[in-house]
Amino acid sequence: MLAEAQSVIAMRVMGWSGLWSVTSTENDRMLSEKTEAMTRSIQNATLAAMTGKRPDEIVNAAVKPLRQKTRANAKRLGKRGPTMMK
Repeated sequence: MLAEAQSVIAMRVMGWSGLWSVTSTENDRMLSEKTEAMTRSIQNATLAAMTGKRPDEIVNAAVKPLRQKTRANAKRLGKRGPTMMK
């Protein structure tokens, strides 16, 4: 997840500078998806803790939505590729 997160950050930063192909809504998407993923993460962890899960299961439940977003973003942005400089 760490490597994918760093890749996503790099592709978005390159997108801001015109070196990577990103949509015009990428900045809005970046902010809204973080709120959604963190909310789901907290909900998952709380539910796991309240149902008596082990600490490792609680952490896994919390990380799952973050991991899903990170993986999806890396895949989506990776497919877009660099922009061709003119």
